[in-house]
Amino acid sequence: MQTRRSFLKILHWALLPLFVWFILVTPDDVLPFGPRAFQAHSILALIFVTLCLLWTADYLRKGLAGRPGPKLGPRARIAHQLMHKALIWGLFGIALGGFLLGLTSPILLKAGGFLPIAPPLNLQQANHIIGQIHIFEFYLVGVIAAGHAVFHCWRHIYLRDNALRIMAPKVFHRFL
Repeated sequence: MQTRRSFLKILHWALLPLFVWFILVTPDDVLPFGPRAFQAHSILALIFVTLCLLWTADYLRKGLAGRPGPKLGPRARIAHQLMHKALIWGLFGIALGGFLLGLTSPILLKAGGFLPIAPPLNLQQANHIIGQIHIFEFYLVGVIAAGHAVFHCWRHIYLRDNALRIMAPKVFHRFL
């Protein structure tokens, strides 16, 4: 159990800066900086998607890693479980949306500039719709992630159940 929890901590903290990056920086933002900047952005996206799929695979294999905590009331326990599942499935949906964008694209898209995403079917209207859904879903998962952070801060401060120490690296425990 400890190795799984350690793995998930690493996954959690590796995903966070990437997720923030993609909320703040779009492909259109990096295009003016040239092909190398776009390539770097694409490699970060490939890493992000790989981590999302690893988390989904872990969840499908072993379920949620954490329990809600004894101090949470019945509604908060349900919210805890739903929030975590929404994050995991939302991250999977983001990865799936990227695949569908590649599939419906008029040209062969390559993740990281070298890994073909899917054979392009040149379905422009579907590509546009999937692109809009992909963007909406990404920001929706961002809102859920922000709610997730607020929820755990509330638990840590109001309930005093040390919720932040569960996923925070030990080096930060003295600040919590």
